[in-house]
Amino acid sequence: MDTRHYKSYIQIGLNILHYRKERGITQEELAEMTSYSRNHIQKIETAAAAPSVAALLDIATALDIPVSKLFEFR
Repeated sequence: MDTRHYKSYIQIGLNILHYRKERGITQEELAEMTSYSRNHIQKIETAAAAPSVAALLDIATALDIPVSKLFEFR
């Protein structure tokens, strides 16, 4: 993984976790909604894997949020 953007990947993962929990969705349910494995969702949330643009778009759609919400740095 590209470590230059690690802090950004952490924030994106935390945002996914936040919106997923806010909607009461498990990692398994999000995986089913996006056709990714639960393991891959877990790796994205913990910044163990860099998400593709397609994965971010799929996750945002599943969470019913604009993809820009995943890039908010609070």
